[in-house]
Amino acid sequence: MRVEPLTVPSCPWYLKPFFWNQRRKYGEDLQAALIWARIPRVFLGVATLYGQIDRGTSPIPPTLRSLITVRVSQLNGCHFCVDLNSATLLKRGVGMDKVMALADWRDSEMFDDRERATLDYAEAMTQGAGEIPDSLVDRVKRHFDGDALVDLTALIAFQNMSSKFNSALAVPPQGFCPLPGQVAS
Repeated sequence: MRVEPLTVPSCPWYLKPFFWNQRRKYGEDLQAALIWARIPRVFLGVATLYGQIDRGTSPIPPTLRSLITVRVSQLNGCHFCVDLNSATLLKRGVGMDKVMALADWRDSEMFDDRERATLDYAEAMTQGAGEIPDSLVDRVKRHFDGDALVDLTALIAFQNMSSKFNSALAVPPQGFCPLPGQVAS
Protein backbone atom coordinates (compact mmCIF):
# COMPACT_ATOMS: atom_id res chain seq x y z
CA MET A 1 0.00 0.00 0.00
CA ARG A 2 1.15 3.48 -0.73
CA VAL A 3 -0.30 4.91 2.50
CA GLU A 4 -0.22 3.23 5.90
CA PRO A 5 -3.76 2.43 7.10
CA LEU A 6 -4.77 3.44 10.59
CA THR A 7 -5.48 0.85 13.22
CA VAL A 8 -8.97 0.72 14.67
CA PRO A 9 -7.78 1.75 18.17
CA SER A 10 -6.25 4.91 16.68
CA CYS A 11 -9.49 5.89 14.89
CA PRO A 12 -11.86 8.47 16.36
CA TRP A 13 -14.51 6.90 18.57
CA TYR A 14 -17.31 7.72 16.14
CA LEU A 15 -15.76 5.54 13.41
CA LYS A 16 -15.43 2.46 15.59
CA PRO A 17 -19.04 1.29 15.00
CA PHE A 18 -18.29 1.15 11.25
CA PHE A 19 -15.36 -1.18 11.91
CA TRP A 20 -17.39 -3.30 14.32
CA ASN A 21 -19.95 -3.73 11.53
CA GLN A 22 -17.22 -4.60 8.99
CA ARG A 23 -15.79 -7.28 11.28
CA ARG A 24 -19.30 -8.69 11.73
CA LYS A 25 -19.96 -8.67 7.96
CA TYR A 26 -16.53 -9.63 6.56
CA GLY A 27 -14.73 -11.17 9.53
CA GLU A 28 -12.03 -8.49 9.55
CA ASP A 29 -11.40 -4.77 9.11
CA LEU A 30 -11.20 -3.59 5.52
CA GLN A 31 -7.83 -2.06 4.70
CA ALA A 32 -9.42 0.45 2.33
CA ALA A 33 -11.67 1.72 5.14
CA LEU A 34 -8.69 2.09 7.45
CA ILE A 35 -7.08 4.31 4.82
CA TRP A 36 -10.25 6.40 4.43
CA ALA A 37 -10.26 6.70 8.25
CA ARG A 38 -7.18 8.94 7.97
CA ILE A 39 -9.67 11.67 7.01
CA PRO A 40 -12.58 10.86 9.36
CA ARG A 41 -15.15 13.35 8.07
CA VAL A 42 -14.66 12.23 4.49
CA PHE A 43 -14.86 8.61 5.67
CA LEU A 44 -18.24 9.37 7.27
CA GLY A 45 -19.48 10.94 4.04
CA VAL A 46 -18.28 8.03 1.90
CA ALA A 47 -19.73 5.45 4.31
CA THR A 48 -23.06 7.27 4.45
CA LEU A 49 -23.24 7.59 0.67
CA TYR A 50 -22.40 3.90 0.22
CA GLY A 51 -25.06 2.94 2.76
CA GLN A 52 -27.67 4.83 0.78
CA ILE A 53 -26.56 3.40 -2.56
CA ASP A 54 -26.39 -0.21 -1.31
CA ARG A 55 -29.71 -0.06 0.53
CA GLY A 56 -32.15 -2.94 0.54
CA THR A 57 -34.83 -0.83 -1.13
CA SER A 58 -32.76 -0.10 -4.22
CA PRO A 59 -34.64 -0.78 -7.46
CA ILE A 60 -31.48 -2.46 -8.76
CA PRO A 61 -31.45 -6.13 -7.65
CA PRO A 62 -28.55 -7.08 -5.33
CA THR A 63 -26.99 -9.55 -7.78
CA LEU A 64 -27.01 -6.98 -10.57
CA ARG A 65 -25.48 -4.36 -8.25
CA SER A 66 -22.70 -6.82 -7.46
CA LEU A 67 -22.12 -7.68 -11.13
CA ILE A 68 -21.70 -3.96 -11.80
CA THR A 69 -19.30 -3.36 -8.92
CA VAL A 70 -17.10 -6.29 -9.93
CA ARG A 71 -16.96 -5.18 -13.57
CA VAL A 72 -16.19 -1.55 -12.75
CA SER A 73 -13.49 -2.76 -10.35
CA GLN A 74 -11.97 -4.95 -13.05
CA LEU A 75 -11.87 -2.04 -15.47
CA ASN A 76 -10.22 0.22 -12.91
CA GLY A 77 -7.62 -2.36 -11.87
CA CYS A 78 -8.75 -2.50 -8.24
CA HIS A 79 -7.71 -5.93 -6.99
CA PHE A 80 -9.15 -5.22 -3.53
CA CYS A 81 -12.56 -4.34 -4.98
CA VAL A 82 -12.61 -7.32 -7.35
CA ASP A 83 -11.85 -9.57 -4.38
CA LEU A 84 -14.46 -8.10 -2.02
CA ASN A 85 -17.21 -7.57 -4.59
CA SER A 86 -16.75 -11.02 -6.16
CA ALA A 87 -17.15 -12.58 -2.72
CA THR A 88 -20.36 -10.57 -2.27
CA LEU A 89 -21.57 -11.67 -5.70
CA LEU A 90 -21.01 -15.31 -4.75
CA LYS A 91 -22.85 -14.80 -1.44
CA ARG A 92 -25.76 -13.35 -3.39
CA GLY A 93 -26.13 -16.63 -5.24
CA VAL A 94 -24.27 -16.12 -8.51
CA GLY A 95 -22.20 -19.15 -9.52
CA MET A 96 -18.43 -19.07 -9.83
CA ASP A 97 -18.69 -19.76 -13.56
CA LYS A 98 -20.59 -16.51 -14.10
CA VAL A 99 -18.20 -14.58 -11.85
CA MET A 100 -15.29 -15.91 -13.91
CA ALA A 101 -17.08 -15.02 -17.18
CA LEU A 102 -17.70 -11.41 -16.15
CA ALA A 103 -14.44 -10.05 -17.58
CA ASP A 104 -15.54 -11.33 -21.01
CA TRP A 105 -19.29 -10.93 -20.59
CA ARG A 106 -19.80 -9.82 -24.22
CA ASP A 107 -18.61 -13.24 -25.42
CA SER A 108 -20.63 -15.20 -22.86
CA GLU A 109 -24.19 -16.46 -23.11
CA MET A 110 -24.52 -16.40 -19.31
CA PHE A 111 -25.78 -12.80 -19.23
CA ASP A 112 -29.34 -11.77 -20.02
CA ASP A 113 -30.45 -8.63 -21.88
CA ARG A 114 -30.87 -6.55 -18.72
CA GLU A 115 -27.42 -7.53 -17.45
CA ARG A 116 -25.88 -6.81 -20.87
CA ALA A 117 -27.46 -3.36 -21.11
CA THR A 118 -26.40 -2.54 -17.57
CA LEU A 119 -22.83 -3.80 -17.99
CA ASP A 120 -22.53 -1.90 -21.25
CA TYR A 121 -23.72 1.27 -19.46
CA ALA A 122 -21.26 0.68 -16.60
CA GLU A 123 -18.41 0.25 -19.06
CA ALA A 124 -19.39 3.38 -20.98
CA MET A 125 -19.43 5.41 -17.76
CA THR A 126 -16.13 3.93 -16.60
CA GLN A 127 -14.16 4.12 -19.84
CA GLY A 128 -15.89 6.90 -21.69
CA ALA A 129 -14.51 10.38 -22.00
CA GLY A 130 -17.69 11.95 -23.31
CA GLU A 131 -21.42 11.61 -23.41
CA ILE A 132 -23.18 8.31 -23.05
CA PRO A 133 -25.02 7.59 -26.32
CA ASP A 134 -28.80 8.01 -26.16
CA SER A 135 -29.18 4.58 -27.77
CA LEU A 136 -27.39 3.00 -24.80
CA VAL A 137 -29.50 4.90 -22.27
CA ASP A 138 -32.60 3.81 -24.18
CA ARG A 139 -31.48 0.15 -23.89
CA VAL A 140 -31.07 0.56 -20.13
CA LYS A 141 -34.45 2.32 -19.85
CA ARG A 142 -36.14 -0.75 -21.36
CA HIS A 143 -35.34 -2.44 -18.04
CA PHE A 144 -35.44 0.44 -15.53
CA ASP A 145 -37.55 3.53 -14.92
CA GLY A 146 -36.10 7.00 -14.34
CA ASP A 147 -35.55 6.55 -10.59
CA ALA A 148 -33.81 3.23 -11.16
CA LEU A 149 -31.61 4.81 -13.85
CA VAL A 150 -30.51 7.47 -11.37
CA ASP A 151 -29.87 4.76 -8.76
CA LEU A 152 -27.85 2.72 -11.27
CA THR A 153 -25.84 5.74 -12.34
CA ALA A 154 -25.07 6.61 -8.71
CA LEU A 155 -23.89 3.06 -8.05
CA ILE A 156 -21.57 3.09 -11.06
CA ALA A 157 -20.21 6.54 -10.19
CA PHE A 158 -19.61 5.50 -6.57
CA GLN A 159 -17.85 2.29 -7.59
CA ASN A 160 -15.64 4.24 -9.96
CA MET A 161 -14.64 6.59 -7.16
CA SER A 162 -14.04 3.75 -4.73
CA SER A 163 -12.11 1.49 -7.08
CA LYS A 164 -9.98 4.33 -8.45
CA PHE A 165 -9.16 5.45 -4.90
CA ASN A 166 -8.13 1.93 -3.87
CA SER A 167 -6.24 1.26 -7.09
CA ALA A 168 -4.29 4.53 -6.87
CA LEU A 169 -3.25 3.70 -3.29
CA ALA A 170 -2.47 0.06 -4.19
CA VAL A 171 -4.85 -1.46 -1.63
CA PRO A 172 -4.25 -5.21 -1.94
CA PRO A 173 -6.93 -7.91 -1.99
CA GLN A 174 -7.72 -9.43 1.39
CA GLY A 175 -8.48 -12.97 0.21
CA PHE A 176 -12.27 -12.85 0.41
CA CYS A 177 -12.79 -14.66 -2.89
CA PRO A 178 -10.89 -17.60 -4.41
CA LEU A 179 -10.45 -15.87 -7.78
CA PRO A 180 -7.19 -15.70 -9.67
CA GLY A 181 -5.27 -12.46 -9.15
CA GLN A 182 -5.95 -11.25 -12.67
CA VAL A 183 -7.92 -8.12 -13.40
CA ALA A 184 -9.21 -8.03 -16.96
CA SER A 185 -9.94 -4.96 -18.98
